[in-house]
Amino acid sequence: MARTDVVRDYGGISADDRRAERRRKLLEAGRRVWGEVGIAKVTVRGVCSACGLTPRYFYEHFANTEALIIAIASQVRDELFAALVRASLAEPGNLEHKLRAAFTAFLDLIADDPHVHRVFAAVTAGEAGLAQQRSEALDMVADLVLQYGPALLDVERASPADLRRGALFVVGGVNQLIGAWLRDPQESTGELAEICTRLCLATVNGGAALPSLDG
Repeated sequence: MARTDVVRDYGGISADDRRAERRRKLLEAGRRVWGEVGIAKVTVRGVCSACGLTPRYFYEHFANTEALIIAIASQVRDELFAALVRASLAEPGNLEHKLRAAFTAFLDLIADDPHVHRVFAAVTAGEAGLAQQRSEALDMVADLVLQYGPALLDVERASPADLRRGALFVVGGVNQLIGAWLRDPQESTGELAEICTRLCLATVNGGAALPSLDG
């Protein structure tokens, strides 16, 4: 039997579980290093030192540091968007209330964890090869708007194409506001959530009065 076919358990922990645990440690260490000293310090040596693993195990999971950085950014993005969706779905009110709850939960999570703040700031700015990650994040939020938004609108339904254009417009604008806030947080999370909510509602209500481009 080839060496690669042999899968042993050590202390009741399977090889797959050990690999998963090493990956978790690498992600956790990379996120901590990024959050504490910046993206430039997310190196193979620095991350391995932070989690007590050798470079051999790093390359078992990631081709290079860029792959780790993208994985960390994806992890943070998913956590933020999950908080946004949970808050919106848990809020029993109308669109205004749901938007305010979602933005508040999203921004509070960033403000409460400096590591999340630093990671998401880099994604928002498209820093260090993260432009694709930023584009994917905007598309994901637009998809969420399209999935949950139409049922909450009190205006006549727009065409699918107009809905997507509107979602991309709103998401892009909110992204710019949050990016500016990350660089210079003049407002509290509650104040920024209120600003984002009001601008989104103004866009929705104003857009409803425009003729469809597909009609």
